[in-house]
Amino acid sequence: MTETTRALADHGVHSQARVVVREHAWTIGIWLAMAGWSVALFALVRQAYLSFDLAHFDLGNMVQAVWSTTQGRPLESTTAAGEQAARLGAHVDPVLLLLAPLWAVVPSPLTLALAQVVAVSLGALPLFWLGRRHLGCERAAGLLALAYLASPWIAWSAYDAIHPKTLAIPLFLFAVWFLDSDRLGAFAVVAVLTAASGELMGITIAGLGIWYALARGRRTAGLFIAAAGTAWSLVALYVVVPAFSGGRESAYFGLYEGVGGSPTGIVRTAVTDPMTIASALFGAHELLYLLLLSAPLLAMFVLSPWLALVASPQFVVNALADTAGPTDPRHHYIAAVIPFLFAAAAIGIGRLGSARVVPVAGAVLVISVAFSVLLGPWPFSVVQVPIRYDVEASPRHEEALRRAAAAVRDDAAVSATNKVGSHLAARRYLYTVPVLRQNTEWVVLDTHDTWVSYRDYPYLAERPRSELLAFRDRLAESGKWTTVVDADGVYVFRRAASP
Repeated sequence: MTETTRALADHGVHSQARVVVREHAWTIGIWLAMAGWSVALFALVRQAYLSFDLAHFDLGNMVQAVWSTTQGRPLESTTAAGEQAARLGAHVDPVLLLLAPLWAVVPSPLTLALAQVVAVSLGALPLFWLGRRHLGCERAAGLLALAYLASPWIAWSAYDAIHPKTLAIPLFLFAVWFLDSDRLGAFAVVAVLTAASGELMGITIAGLGIWYALARGRRTAGLFIAAAGTAWSLVALYVVVPAFSGGRESAYFGLYEGVGGSPTGIVRTAVTDPMTIASALFGAHELLYLLLLSAPLLAMFVLSPWLALVASPQFVVNALADTAGPTDPRHHYIAAVIPFLFAAAAIGIGRLGSARVVPVAGAVLVISVAFSVLLGPWPFSVVQVPIRYDVEASPRHEEALRRAAAAVRDDAAVSATNKVGSHLAARRYLYTVPVLRQNTEWVVLDTHDTWVSYRDYPYLAERPRSELLAFRDRLAESGKWTTVVDADGVYVFRRAASP
């Protein structure tokens, strides 16, 4: 080959490469944005973990369940009340089993956190594809996919490691894409994975089936999906949970005592006292929740109302809860809400006409970035509000916690306060202070971490610091425990050997 021929060949290769890049510029850009977003967010999660800002509840719970699976005890963990039980007796989220191979390869809580961050980032892809089809413009679709990554609520959900429900965010977006493409086989696979992320996900899948029947005219398939989704949630709540909890109903029904205390109780209240339901749904906090979800998207989802309504079952469930957590858009409770708002926006904006899709998608991106700057988890965000279980920490205090966690034998039964518990979770028995059992060998007590187990309450409760100090004094004065670490309000006690 002559020099001229070689030069022409090289020029042809480079020209082809440039053509490929131009044709797929937005696709390549979305992949690069996903990668950059994942790296940046994981760096924050890693720092939060090393600074003891990620707690036993919930990161430690998931670590213990996944670790137990690798030890031959599928999804076993220690409850806040100090009982050993499979997670299926509380939450039916067997999708966690799929994380066990990752733990086997790299056994670290950060492995699970990274898996969640990467999984959430993948939601930008089906949203991009959906937008490209319905907006008729790759640029507008790309801007909307970037708005997904820029959303503060998406970032917060991925940051709050780790929740099986959070994995439903990208799964639901893939589910919408596959239904919109009439690819029922692929949808079935994704629907099964989504249902395995939580006991209530079946209700949202049922709503997706109704949308498919009405909006796409696929009545038989849509009604089958609706029936299957409803059946999953009913079986999960009334068969699986009691089977793994000793016959008890879901402990999380307690979140709805104010409106009936169970699904049947809520229906009864809706019939006999509808104003109680109305006041729960339309309170100031719930309206603020709706505003925070809607504003970054400029409420464009209303242009595709039937798909947006698929989010309504989970929105109602969140709004009816007695506590404020489910209506905080930074939490995993948005997992069955926000995917449909984005998907509906991707379809609905296309109805504004081809001349408007790029300006509107661009405006959504700008507003999403503005909200993220204001309320996101990023270091540059203006409002730095902790997501939960805030404990004032200093380098000295963090060093004390590191010493405390390192002092405990890996296979020992431990009772620990919430924040340090996430660093001690890869073991069979991990109780929550002040719970002690006969097999408890170590106690790791951070007297500044006041979120502790309280009686038989299935969650944590914030208690006065004086109670933790009294607990410390009882251990120190009992003669049954030896003080191993005493630094900056952090204590490690080891059970003294019997005479």
